[in-house]
Amino acid sequence: MAAAPELSYETFYLSLLSHSDPSYPISKAIYNPDNPSYSSILQAYIRNLRFNTSTTPKPLFILTALHESHVQAAVFCAKKHGLQMKIRSGGHDYEGTSYVSDVPFFILDMCNLRSIDVDIENETAWVQTGATLGEVFYSIAEKSSTHGFPAGVCPTVGVGGHLTGAGYGNLMRKYGLSVDNITDAILVDAEGRILDRKSMGEDLFWAIRGGGASFGVVVSYKLNLVRVAEVVTVFRVERTLEENATDIVFQWQHVAHKIDEDLFIRLLLDVVKDSPSGEKTVRASFIGFFLGDSERLLSITAESFPELGLLKSDCIETSWLESILFWADFPVGTPIDVMLSRTPPSLVYLKRKSDYVQEPISKDDLEGIWKKMIELEVPKMGFNPYGGKMSEISAAATPFPHRAGNLWKIQYQINWNEEGTEAVEYHLDLARQLYRYMTPFVSKNPRAAFLNYKDLDLGINHHGKASYIEGSAYGIKYFKGNFKRLVQIKTKVDPGNFFRHEQSVPTFPLIERM
Repeated sequence: MAAAPELSYETFYLSLLSHSDPSYPISKAIYNPDNPSYSSILQAYIRNLRFNTSTTPKPLFILTALHESHVQAAVFCAKKHGLQMKIRSGGHDYEGTSYVSDVPFFILDMCNLRSIDVDIENETAWVQTGATLGEVFYSIAEKSSTHGFPAGVCPTVGVGGHLTGAGYGNLMRKYGLSVDNITDAILVDAEGRILDRKSMGEDLFWAIRGGGASFGVVVSYKLNLVRVAEVVTVFRVERTLEENATDIVFQWQHVAHKIDEDLFIRLLLDVVKDSPSGEKTVRASFIGFFLGDSERLLSITAESFPELGLLKSDCIETSWLESILFWADFPVGTPIDVMLSRTPPSLVYLKRKSDYVQEPISKDDLEGIWKKMIELEVPKMGFNPYGGKMSEISAAATPFPHRAGNLWKIQYQINWNEEGTEAVEYHLDLARQLYRYMTPFVSKNPRAAFLNYKDLDLGINHHGKASYIEGSAYGIKYFKGNFKRLVQIKTKVDPGNFFRHEQSVPTFPLIERM
C-alpha cells in the first residue's frame, strides 16, 4: 500500500471528523504541528534520545484517542487515504518504530486510553493499553497486598507495547510471561471493527499475545492476576573479578534456571574501576527477587547457591509493590505514588540487542568475555534466567517461542549522552562488536532474539512491500517455528498489510495466496 505524500492535513482532518462518533468529539484529540501542544505531546513518550532530534522525521499529526471510536476512525481514514499509522503506548520501543517513519505518517497515541478495572474477587483486571505498568501495579496493590501481575519492572512502560511483544519480569519463573496470563482482549481490526476474543477467533487472539503490533490495535486486555506473598525479599550482591566474580558467575549459570521458582536472580555485568588498583574490571551484580521472607530465601541460597555468599544484611523484606521500586533503581523509602508518574527519571541515547543462551559458558570463555568488555568499556549485559514455569509452557502456546532449552536471555545495553551522528555510530558499533564476539556462546540456527528488545540490525521490512523474504530475516529470529503461523494469520486478517512497521509480520506474497 503506497503512502500518499500529497495528502493534506486538512483532508485527513475532515475525514476523521466525518467518520467519528459525534458523541465523542475527535477534534479535541488531534494535534498538528501548528498546535502549541504538538511538540510536548510528541516528546512526552519518546524514551530514546536517538529519535528526538531536529532531523528525526515528525508525524503529520498526533491523534491522542479519547474513545474506542477514535481508534476506529483512525484505522478507517488511514486505510482510505493510504497514510501510515504508528501506534504508541508508552514509547519504550527501543528503535522508535512506534513514533518514527521514513514515509508520511501520523501517530495514534493510546496514552489517554488508560482505565484499569481490578476485580479481586475473580482475580482479574481489564486494562486499557495506554496504561503504564506502574499504574497497573499500583491499582492492583490498592485492592490487595497478595495479588500481582507478571510484567516488567520499569513503571513507565506502556501496557500496549509490553504485552503485544510478550512481556516478562521477575515473576516469570513462577507464573510465566504477561501473555501467559491474558484471557481476553478488545481489538480494532483492519476493517475498523471492535472485536473481543470470541468474535476475533482463537487464531487472532493467539497472534496478539506476543506477535507484535501487526494485527490490529489492541484497546484493552483482560489479565489473570496471580498470588504474591505479603512479604517478599529483594537483594543486590556485587562482586568484581578481584572478588571472585568469575567463579560466582560460572556457578550462577548452572543454578539460576534450576533454583526454587520463587527466586529470580538477574545477573548484570558492567565495567568499573577496581577500588584498590584503579584498573578497569568487570563487576557482576546479582539482583534478586524472592516470593517469601529472608529466612526461607537464605535457606535456599545456602543449599543451592552458596557461592553467592548471600547474607541477612543483603536482604530487604518489603511488599511486592515496593519491590518494583527497588528493581527500578529508586532509593529505598521512595514514596509509592512515584509508580503513577509517566515520566522516566532520566533519558539517554540507547541501543539494545538480545540473545538466548542454551549451554553454560566455560570459565576460560567467560574470561575472554571479560577481556572484550574491558576493551569496549561501555556496553553492559543483563542475564535473565529461565526455567520454572518458562520451561513448562509449550513453545507454540503463544507467538513467543523461547521456552524450554533456554537457560537465560541476554540483553546488551549501551547508553550514552553525547549528541550527534558520530556519537551514535560510535556507540552502535560498540554494541555490535560485543554482539559479534558473543556469537559462539549463544543460540544458533536461528540466532534467536526477543521481540520487545527490538533490533533493526536484524533486518527491515520495507513499507508497502510486505516482503515475506525480508520478514524472514527478523521474523524467524523473534518467533522461530511460530513465524509461519503468524504470517498465515496476518495474511488472513490484514491482507492489505495496513498494520505495518519496520519489523512487522509480513503477509504471504500474492502468488502464494492464489
